[in-house]
Order: sequence, then structure tokens, then C-alpha cells
Amino acid sequence: MQTNFSAAQLADPHVAESEKILRKCVHCGFCTATCPTYVTLGNELDSPRGRIYLIKDMLENGRPADKEIVTHIDRCLSCLACMTTCPSGVNYMHLVDHARVHIEETYKRPLADRLTRAMLAFVLPYPSRFRAALKLAKLGQPFAGLFEKISALKPLAAMLKLAPTHIPAASPMASPGIHAGQGAKKNGRVAILTGCAQSVLDPGINETAISLLTRLGVEVVVPQDEGCCGALVHHMGREGAALASARRNVDAWTRAVEQGGLDAIVITASGCGTTIKDYGFMLRLDPAYADKAARVSALARDITEYLASLDLPEPVRKPGTIVAYHSACSMQHGQKITRQPKELLARAGFVVREPREGHLCCGSAGTYNILQPGISATLRDRKVRNIEATGAEIIATGNIGCITQIASAAKLPVVHTIKLLDWAYGGEPPRMS
Repeated sequence: MQTNFSAAQLADPHVAESEKILRKCVHCGFCTATCPTYVTLGNELDSPRGRIYLIKDMLENGRPADKEIVTHIDRCLSCLACMTTCPSGVNYMHLVDHARVHIEETYKRPLADRLTRAMLAFVLPYPSRFRAALKLAKLGQPFAGLFEKISALKPLAAMLKLAPTHIPAASPMASPGIHAGQGAKKNGRVAILTGCAQSVLDPGINETAISLLTRLGVEVVVPQDEGCCGALVHHMGREGAALASARRNVDAWTRAVEQGGLDAIVITASGCGTTIKDYGFMLRLDPAYADKAARVSALARDITEYLASLDLPEPVRKPGTIVAYHSACSMQHGQKITRQPKELLARAGFVVREPREGHLCCGSAGTYNILQPGISATLRDRKVRNIEATGAEIIATGNIGCITQIASAAKLPVVHTIKLLDWAYGGEPPRMS
């Protein structure tokens, strides 16, 4: 794609990076076939190619975002299916991230939208606040149907509908500390991301991961002062908050490296993993953090990615359960992890089935199912139909957002992949109802 940025514009390193990305696009349109919003809405401006034109026009002319641009960028899930499909290697992720920062800096959203986004940014990255909000949500759930009829309150209705009826107790294993590997043979030392939303919605995921890893002889460190990866605010264009979260985590994990070394930083939420693996890019312009962030990104591993690198013993049991494996977008498109989860499940004795249209997003996408509830519900229902058509007994996936989204409509139980693997290797069976 030909670009016409001025020398002054290209002096801004963010603009220069976006210009390089834009020049790689050859207008081929392959991305439209795998874009969930284009497949759903049929509007060229709701495809990656259409959004690229809008972003180019906005950045090249140095103008503030307008309602049209914001509408179509907001509809983007950041599922990154377009990057898997693109033959030219267009880094759409970095381009749309830059566009969102520009929107946040130059566009004044309607009051209801501003308040919703401010509330999400204030609550979701902080487990204690999120837990309190979920308790309050029980009071508002009877009014969800009423809120859904008012356009400005649809995000609030979506939040109330997604809120669980049962809130698990906080896990003591989320507290900073070291969990020693069992047995005479030590198989490694890792840090584990505690995170934010997952630690409230399903603390059992990390508990199970720590239990399995320690049984395999791996020492697991829960670092002091580690928290939200920053993905939730990053995708809302709140770059200052996202970088602050990244710096805090880089510091926490760097201390863990210095205090005993780390073979990996293990992440059980693939949405977080995609962002942490991008810390090196996000902090590339910060001389105090660039090198440290790059080292952290290089250490980041999805839990299945890390387990696949170990010399695993034979499973204690082989359940034979038929499992529909849903590959989260952040897993298959963001991190290019497609083989390991399925191979681990098969080796553990599960019968793995993949649903049709596995490349299409379930509609969760961080806060997307709150901010774009209509499109999100359409994608969720399409995903659930394809999953249930596999004839599986249970659904496995590696991202808490997908678990929450799919479980809101599926008849089958939805569990994190690690819970099935732990069961096969001697742990407790996951709840199947």
C-alpha cells in the first residue's frame, strides 16, 4: 500500500511503525474471509482491509478520530484471525492498537460510553474491586431485561447477564510465595501469572496448574507485586495504564529471575499470554524497560506450551471422554499455539474433536461481549452450535473469557484444558455439570 506521511509525521516512532505496517498491505482481501465481523455484518469497513483504509486515512491526514472510524474500530474483536490469513505479514495487531490509542486521545465518546469504559478500567484489572462488583451485580440482575431495552444501558445489561451466580472464594495459592516441586527430580522453576479477572471467576484454574506442575517436579513461584497484564485497558486504548501494568509485572518477574532464575513465566489465560509476549514491543521505547521487557516476553509460555516442553510421564488414568477443543483466538492467532493443547489432551487419553469454523471468534474478546453485546451474542451462538455438533461430552479451552462466554449459552460443561490434564495425571476430576 502506498503511503504519504510527511517527514515530521514519521519522526513519531508510533506513526513510523504504523506506516511500515500499512506499506505491507497489498489489498488482497484474504483477511475478509476469516474476519468474524465481516462474516457477520458483510460490511467492507468491518473487515481488516476496510479498517486499514480508515486507519491510514486518519493517521496520514493527522486528524482526530470521527464517529465512523470509531464505530468500525470498536467493532473489531482483535481476534487476529486476519494475521493468520494474511500472506503479506501485515501486523494488524500493532496497527489497530495504535489506532485505539489515537481514538482515546482525540475522540470524545458519548457520556454513557465513557462511563462504561471508565468503570471497566477501574474494576476489572483489580481482583478485590471485581469481586465486590460481582456481589453488587446480584442486586441488579433482575433489571437486566429492562436495561437491555435502552441502547445506552445495553453494556450494563450484558455485564449483569455475564455475572456468575456463585463467586468462588479467593484462593490462598494466589498469594505471593513458592510452591516446591515434589519428588527427587527437579524439572524446572517457573513463575505463574495470577492475573485479575480469572483469579476471581475461577481461581481453581491456577490452583490446578500449580498442583499439576508441582507433582511433575516443577517449582512454582507466585511473585510479589504482580497483577493484571494490562490487556483489558490496552485494548481500550488506555496506553498509560497498560504500560504501567506491564512495567509492574516486568519488575516482579525480573526480581524472580534474579532470586533463583526462571525457566518460564507460565500463563493460564491465553488472552494475557498474547499481551505479555508483546511486552518487548510495547516497552521498546522505554530505555529503562526495553531490555527487561524483551527478556520477560521471551520467557512467557502458555501452560500447554510449557507442559509440551516437559518429558511427561504416562497418565495415571486415560478417561476416554470426548472433548470439543475450542482454540481461543489469542491462542491460535495471537500466539500461534495450535498443536500442543490437542496433542496433550490426546496423549492424556481424551478423544479430541475440533468444531467447524474453529478460526472464528466466540465473541468474548476481553470486554467486547460487554461493549458490543449484539455482535458478540451472534458469534457466541454460532460458536456454540458448531461445538455442540461435534457430539462431545465436555468443552475444553485455554482462556477464561472464552469459558465465560461459551458457558453462557452452551448445554455442555466448559472447563480449562489444564483441569482435564490434571485429572488424567492424578488430580481431581473437573466438575462436569
